[in-house]
Amino acid sequence: MKFRRQNREEVSINLTPLIDVVFLLLIFFMVSTTFQKDRPLQLTLPSSSATIEEAPVQSIEVSISADGQIAVNDAVLADAQLVTVKHAIEVAGKGDTSLPLLISADASTPHQFVVRAMDAAGQAGYVHIRILTSEGE
Repeated sequence: MKFRRQNREEVSINLTPLIDVVFLLLIFFMVSTTFQKDRPLQLTLPSSSATIEEAPVQSIEVSISADGQIAVNDAVLADAQLVTVKHAIEVAGKGDTSLPLLISADASTPHQFVVRAMDAAGQAGYVHIRILTSEGE
């Protein structure tokens, strides 16, 4: 007796749909993920409706006028460049970066000057920065 061998078809799995699904999941997770950016300066912003705190005995005060003139501990700087402000803060702090740095700016001061003062303080190594406000209305 002669038995005929049955021709078996080769079994294979089509990977194309699987790869498509994996790529779609990858794209979904890439789009829906949020990345947290660490901020180099830790700020303590006092609320204007809170009680008024006394300034620490030893601190560095950076004052910014409405036209962008900057003074560090009541010494007016020649210009408002980042390098000048950073050097003045370093001289006023005498190398002690643990001192609190107080920034007081006029209400109509352009935001760029306040950011420049904060950037100079951050580059000089100061992390205790406060922005002074007047008592609320």
